[in-house]
Amino acid sequence: MFLYSVFHFLIAISILVAIHELGHYLAARWCGVKMIRFSLGMGKVLWSRKFGKDQTEWAISMLPIGGYVSMLDGRSMSAEELSGHDLSREFTRQSVWKRMLIVAAGPAANFLLAILLFTGLFFSGITEPVPRIALTSETGVAAAAGFKTGDIIRNVDGHELHGWSQLADAIVNAALERRAIDFEVESELQVRRSASIPAGAFKLEDLEKDFSQATGMTLAKPAAVIHEVMPDGPAAKSGFLAGDRIQFIDGKAVPDVTVFVDLIGRSAGQKLEIGVLRNGQALVLPATPAEEERNGKLVGKLHVALEPPEMTIVRFGAFESLLRGVSKTWEGSILNLKLLWKIVTGEASIKNVTGPVTIAEYAGKAAKVGIESFISLLAAISIGLGVMNLLPVPVLDGGYLLYYSLEILRGKALSDLTTQRLQQVGIALLVMLMALAFFNDIARQYVKIAG
Repeated sequence: MFLYSVFHFLIAISILVAIHELGHYLAARWCGVKMIRFSLGMGKVLWSRKFGKDQTEWAISMLPIGGYVSMLDGRSMSAEELSGHDLSREFTRQSVWKRMLIVAAGPAANFLLAILLFTGLFFSGITEPVPRIALTSETGVAAAAGFKTGDIIRNVDGHELHGWSQLADAIVNAALERRAIDFEVESELQVRRSASIPAGAFKLEDLEKDFSQATGMTLAKPAAVIHEVMPDGPAAKSGFLAGDRIQFIDGKAVPDVTVFVDLIGRSAGQKLEIGVLRNGQALVLPATPAEEERNGKLVGKLHVALEPPEMTIVRFGAFESLLRGVSKTWEGSILNLKLLWKIVTGEASIKNVTGPVTIAEYAGKAAKVGIESFISLLAAISIGLGVMNLLPVPVLDGGYLLYYSLEILRGKALSDLTTQRLQQVGIALLVMLMALAFFNDIARQYVKIAG
């Protein structure tokens, strides 16, 4: 699982860095700056080829995280090295507006990628669980608002709800803004009613830690209904049929599919009395789950396929998909900025800062779920990368945009000494941020192992 997660993490980072650097590259070429190298990866160059009139070197480097573009730049070249080049195409000799465009093009490319990915998902159709809820606490926030197990949430703050992820996003946004959130809910009898959760009911750190515990509700799990019975398996020999709804196992109620899987998994080789509902008739069927080894443990299997959860396909036309792609990217950017601000001001925990280990874990899980999930994660990380690079921190793109903004205001560039000192401060801040991210990653892994 670890290598699987690392593999998909590297795929995601490679794509996002390539797009980011391509933004810088294309903007620089458009502004007439001479490009020296475009590298995927950092460190020693493993492979390279030169193309085009300028003989730009396209390279793959040893370390698969990161990448860079190198352009004709007097700050990193000696006078002798510069003398043989067309100095009018050197980066620092460009107008301040061109330099700002080149720097801003990297983050802009990440935002554009997110828009295109979300647009493609909306246009092709996103398969999502129907937002049917189950209460996890009779005294929680959801229960206090009047929600009941089996309710489907149809509308949030006046906007139609299409899937579970939209509900989660809306709740996180409300927690960030500390505002109330209004719902339109449909009962199992298809009766609609209004419900509201007051401002301040959710804390961001609680949602991050355990969403269902913080809200008092979770995505309703489907009932354990048999979809298919495998030939010659324990279930087939015991007379189970497709459509049978599992009611109990050895007297223990089976309210949903997770309880069924858990009880069967812990009963390898044991004879069970399983109650089913078939065409309105209650039956009790004896069955002995087969013994199968999984990760060094014996696990019980009945050899049946269960009915999948309720799913809906969220699909829109081309233009609306584009609008929704833009909207989702904008909302994601604002959400990132709000979270960063709350961390800086102490309103949100620094535990929300995640590093490559956590991102790799998410990448592996998303890839296991399917291509839609992985693309959604890729778009979300791309937004985060774009926002982070626009922060006014020296060394980042946003830091350079700050330098050039000051140059416009002052009428002249910052001195080399001032720039150097600011760079040192920026590097120190990034090192501290990376250390915090790694610490949080390690702490999360420790909690999982200890738990």
